[in-house]
Amino acid sequence: MQSSRRRFLAGAASFAVSCRVFGGIEDRGRALRTILPDADQEKKRTRLILLGTKGGPSVGNSGRSSPSTLILINDIPYVVDCGYGVSRQLISAGISLTRVRYIFITHHHSDHNLEYGPLLYNAWTTPRPPAMDAYGPAGLRKLTRDFLDYQKFDIETRIVDEGMTDLRRLISVHEFERAGLVMQNDDVKVTSCRVRHPPITQSYAYRFDAKDRSIVISGDTAYAPELADFAKNADVLVHEAMYLPAIENLIKQMTNATRLREHLLASHTPTEDVGKIAAQAGVKTLVLTHLVPGDDPSITDEQWLDGVRKHFKGRIIVGKDLMEI
Repeated sequence: MQSSRRRFLAGAASFAVSCRVFGGIEDRGRALRTILPDADQEKKRTRLILLGTKGGPSVGNSGRSSPSTLILINDIPYVVDCGYGVSRQLISAGISLTRVRYIFITHHHSDHNLEYGPLLYNAWTTPRPPAMDAYGPAGLRKLTRDFLDYQKFDIETRIVDEGMTDLRRLISVHEFERAGLVMQNDDVKVTSCRVRHPPITQSYAYRFDAKDRSIVISGDTAYAPELADFAKNADVLVHEAMYLPAIENLIKQMTNATRLREHLLASHTPTEDVGKIAAQAGVKTLVLTHLVPGDDPSITDEQWLDGVRKHFKGRIIVGKDLMEI
């Protein structure tokens, strides 16, 4: 009994102190609301989630998915690139496919667009299929049309048999053939910069300028000083990276070793050059993604970082699937 009474008195004293500190129960509630995160404010914050961080078209066992990046602006998803597995990765990131609204393709290599059509389809089969806008270089309209033709029988069967909305009416495709403004709404301005990824000439980086944060995604590119200008003073630069010492081990496994080596060296960015771009741009945070090779477990984070650090002294993150920055 004495113990219970002491606990009661201690609790009453604590409550009284709290009321004095915060000026009463109502003031205490207001004070707590200023300390605890506001759910609405949290939703409005611009978030960056790496969905897939492995470069190249092969399906490996490294635990890395093919290239895709998610930006949430005012709680609206913007998906950049649709490598194999993007639908599953969105779900793993806690993003229902009913929320898919904007899709951006950097260029037409399979590791960046292989699941573009399936993502459209998977979003369509949700209980509330969304209207979707897709942006990308020339060829995106044909890619969309070809996928819809490929699934024409299934789509039309489900429209008649299950009463589903016509998927073809939910998709708006926006193609472009030069750098510049891609789209703009009340939350964000999206611009593009043509980068160097031969033999593909229509390969682009994207910059998302939201009210609270600016994020640049390089896409696939060799060293490109113009990208540094494009990313000037961005909060985050998400840049592809190639670890040269491991390239020889990678190509030894290939029957097309000579041609593959030529392609990789001409079309991708070694870690040292990634550091140069980040330093020239003056970005706050550099995130390494589209890692080449992305399936070599012997490469440590320190090895990815070493070359970059020679030129960039800011914050560097070695990207991993489902990591939020």
